[in-house]
Amino acid sequence: MAVEVAQQRLLEMATATPILQREHVPLAAAQGRVLAEDLVSTLDLPPWPNSAMDGYALRLADWNGEPLEVSQRIFAGQAPEPLAAGTCARIFTGAPVPAGADCVEMQENAVIESDQRVRFTEPLVSGQNIRAQGQETTVGEVVLSAGTRLGPIELGLAASLGCASLDVVRKVRVAVLSTGDELVEPGQALALGQIYNSNRVLLCSWLQRLGCEVVDAGILPDDLPATRERLAQLSDVDLILSTGGVSVGEADFLGVALREEGELSLWKLAIKPGKPLTFGHFRGVPVIGLPGNPASTLVTFALLARPYLLRRQGVQSVAPLKFTVPAGFVWPKAGNRREYLRGRLENGRAIIYRNQSSGVLRSAAWADGLVEVLEGRTLAEGDETGFIPLSEVLG
Repeated sequence: MAVEVAQQRLLEMATATPILQREHVPLAAAQGRVLAEDLVSTLDLPPWPNSAMDGYALRLADWNGEPLEVSQRIFAGQAPEPLAAGTCARIFTGAPVPAGADCVEMQENAVIESDQRVRFTEPLVSGQNIRAQGQETTVGEVVLSAGTRLGPIELGLAASLGCASLDVVRKVRVAVLSTGDELVEPGQALALGQIYNSNRVLLCSWLQRLGCEVVDAGILPDDLPATRERLAQLSDVDLILSTGGVSVGEADFLGVALREEGELSLWKLAIKPGKPLTFGHFRGVPVIGLPGNPASTLVTFALLARPYLLRRQGVQSVAPLKFTVPAGFVWPKAGNRREYLRGRLENGRAIIYRNQSSGVLRSAAWADGLVEVLEGRTLAEGDETGFIPLSEVLG
């Protein structure tokens, strides 16, 4: 199946099964969460005209080129008096503009005379250096739409509207399951034929960055009855996310369990690395089976599982930004699958790690992005290719 087709089908299934429950959380706990309802402004921002400069506020009609007397000083946080006719007010950045003033001149263009009156050296224009009331937002305006992921900027905007808490979508509850007799958790001794389970740490930390609730389901042995039993124990999660056990080997039992006691909707993608990705349901619970090789796990989670999880929370814009950059390498052999090479930008060109094996996670640690090579495509140096920064998919 083509990558775009698989992505679209996963998003359709995610849209059909949204997380509907919501939570009311303080701003300090809302980082990375998804807004459950529109954030509507209850006040104008700014709530009154204020000065964009340190300088002097005046009524332009009162000024004919002669120096003006300073009638008051206005600091940010102070309520000014109405401007006395024929005078100016010393004003500081962010302070409310006094009633009657329609202009602020910056202090760099003002000269204080010996009698303490102020002379202005440049032509003045009505409205200059004044931030109008409601220039950012007005009462009743939708400032953030439901489905917005809340980051530092969005939380700062909510705080500027006086919000101390927000309604957010309940966290997606994801069970992470590793499969394979060869896997051992870090800290334990390795026997011959065993490897450390890197995928568990990779996925659990990644899911937490996406605002998910992680259920660590441990390592599953290569055994069909054990696979059925463990899957059945995970009936209270929103998604079972497994690594390994989804290929066509004799010990790959996840796909067998899905076929026997559920349904298999996606199997095998035209992607490299990551061909044996599986999506299905076990007794009604969605299951995404990622390939076991760590680079394959990374690529398929980034491009398929991550968008699925975000869409279930109501996020509409789930595709990562992709840039077109010139290749700084040669790719002489066209493939029949879309390839995502671990690479980085140097001097404006994409270069790739020397070893693109699906088992080499070090390639991703070295890289800062995924270099996309389309099906049936060769590349010479300077040819344009797609580049997805890892920063676009890791959070």
